[in-house]
Amino acid sequence: MKTKRPMSILTSSWSEATEHFTAVLNPFLQEQIDTDVHQQPLHDAMAYTLASGGKRLRPVLAWVVSQLGQSPANITDMLFPTGAIELIQTYSLIHDDLPAMDNDNLRRGKPSNHVKFGEAQAILAGDGLLTLAFSWLARASLNSTDRVAMVQVLANAAGPAGMVAGQSQDMVDTARPITAAELQQLITNKTAQLIVGSVQIGVLAAHLTTVQQTALTQFALQLGRAFQIRDDILDVTETTAQLGKTAGKDIVEQKNTYPSHFGLAGAQAQFTDTITAAKAVWTPALLASFNLTVIPPVLVSLMDALEKGVNK
Repeated sequence: MKTKRPMSILTSSWSEATEHFTAVLNPFLQEQIDTDVHQQPLHDAMAYTLASGGKRLRPVLAWVVSQLGQSPANITDMLFPTGAIELIQTYSLIHDDLPAMDNDNLRRGKPSNHVKFGEAQAILAGDGLLTLAFSWLARASLNSTDRVAMVQVLANAAGPAGMVAGQSQDMVDTARPITAAELQQLITNKTAQLIVGSVQIGVLAAHLTTVQQTALTQFALQLGRAFQIRDDILDVTETTAQLGKTAGKDIVEQKNTYPSHFGLAGAQAQFTDTITAAKAVWTPALLASFNLTVIPPVLVSLMDALEKGVNK
């Protein structure tokens, strides 16, 4: 007998879904780090950034997608997989802030990890979070086929085929003119791929069809690109206090961004086009395959939240 889809989550706002899931995820993250990391300086550095108030967008997105199937994933079963996603995201932020990378002393309104614990300990904290993520996936209470597939998905999204490639290209391209196509590939790897991986983990947990997986991967790709374009725009339109990190650093560091390439108005237009492309993925045929007539409101709410503040 198939489990009825929990429509209350799919029809909630993004903030409601986030509040519901993080009420379970956040204590899990803290308790599991305490259980798994016994060397105190390393534990403190890893736990510091993990608990620093992130939005948990990627793990929440994975969980929401896992609810789209006819047999929605159990919230408890999703803790290790979504926790692994957040470990990867947190490690990337710690390493991004390092002096050799983006050299930022603020993260989420607090001193960056290397400022708080020293550069060496910050590097090791990132290393610890990265490797622990795959241990968590291996321990997920899912069948072995799904666990192995999730390991592959997360490695592809975070590694040299995805996020790390984007970070490397970001460093190489600094202060160097690039084409619009190169800029899109840069943000795809740097930011969108981990969002794609998060959605694909949700797809695997929900046991969606190949057609549904292909469509949701395209949706996640557009969503991830929009997320980075939005970040680029906010860097030049908001203050350090609003961002929780140093504003205007992209210009100072001569980074290739959508505002630097297209101008602010052009970047805003690119953002709108990307959100439109994300919504267009939800064709009548795709919606019908989920027994839906409209895009799940929780995902519409997420896109609305991304749009807030971009087109001021």
